[in-house]
Amino acid sequence: LFRRYSPYLMLFGIFLLTLVLLFGSSSGGAQRWLDLGFVRFQPSELMKVIVPIAIASILSEKTLPPKPLPILISIVAIIAIVLLIAKQPDLGTSLLIGASGVYVLFFSGVRVQLIKYNNWLNFGLISTLIGGSGYIAWNYLLMAYQKKRILTLIDPSSDPLGAGYHILQSKIAIGSGGLLGKGIEQGSQSQLNFLPEHTTDFIFAVIAEELGFLGVLLLLSVYGLIIYRCFIISFESEDTFSKLLGASLTLIFFTYIFVNIGMVSGLLPVVGVPLPLISYGGSSLITLMSSFGIIMSIRKHKTPSYLSNL
Repeated sequence: LFRRYSPYLMLFGIFLLTLVLLFGSSSGGAQRWLDLGFVRFQPSELMKVIVPIAIASILSEKTLPPKPLPILISIVAIIAIVLLIAKQPDLGTSLLIGASGVYVLFFSGVRVQLIKYNNWLNFGLISTLIGGSGYIAWNYLLMAYQKKRILTLIDPSSDPLGAGYHILQSKIAIGSGGLLGKGIEQGSQSQLNFLPEHTTDFIFAVIAEELGFLGVLLLLSVYGLIIYRCFIISFESEDTFSKLLGASLTLIFFTYIFVNIGMVSGLLPVVGVPLPLISYGGSSLITLMSSFGIIMSIRKHKTPSYLSNL
C-alpha cells in the first residue's frame, strides 16, 4: 500500500511545504506551520516518513544496487525537499530529513566512487567536495544565528548568558547527576528553571541529573533494544522495499537519539531535535509512532517460518 501510493505522498508533501512558504504561520522568526483553523501542524514532520517511503519505492523497482536513473531521481527529490524545508528556515530538520533519504540510498547499495579502482583519489575528491561545500555554506547559505550556534559549540563560555546558556546549563545538569542522580523532581537545574526547554529538547539533561548515570544507561539500553529489534525485523523481511524502508526508519530513529544527546552534551550544535519517546510534543510523537507502525506492519506481513518451507 505504501509503495503504491508513494509518488502521491511525495507530491502531497511537496505541495504542503510549498503552502508553508506561501501561506504558513510564523513563530519565533520561522515560518514552519500551516494553520487550518481547527488544527495547526508542521508539514516537515510528515516528510520524516514520506521521504523514506518514496525513496525506497523508487530504488526498489529493479534489482539492487540501483541503476543511475533511479539514483538521480532520488537525489533530486531529496535535494528539493531539503531546500524547501531549509527555506522556512529549519536547517536542522532539513538535514535530518535529507539524511533519511541518504540512508535509503546507503542500504540499497549505492556507494560514492568518483574514479574507479583508486580509493585514495576518491577520498581526496570527496574531501575536496565536502570542504568546498562547507565553505560555500558558511559564507553564502548559513544565517547569522546558525553560524553563532556553531561558534558557540566550540566555546560556549564566550556567551554564557546568551547563545551558550543552553549548553552550559545542560552540562551542569548532566554533570551534577552523578551515579544515582538527585532523585525524581529533585534536580536543581530543571526544577528551578535554570535549564531551558527541559521538557522538550533538553529533557535528556533532566534524566541525567535526576536519575544519574544508571538512569541514562537504562534509557540507552532500552533504545538499543528497540533499534536491534527493528533492524532484525527489517532485514528478515521478504521484499526489497520493506527492507529498505524498515532499515532506514530504524537508522533515522537512532540518528535522532544521537543528535539530541550530542546536542545536550555539547558535542553537536543546538538544533530543535526532540529525544524520541521522551520529549514532550505531539507532532514528533505521531511521526515516530507512524514509523514504528510501518515496521510492525512489515513484521506482520512476513510469512511465518513454518509456512516458508512448504
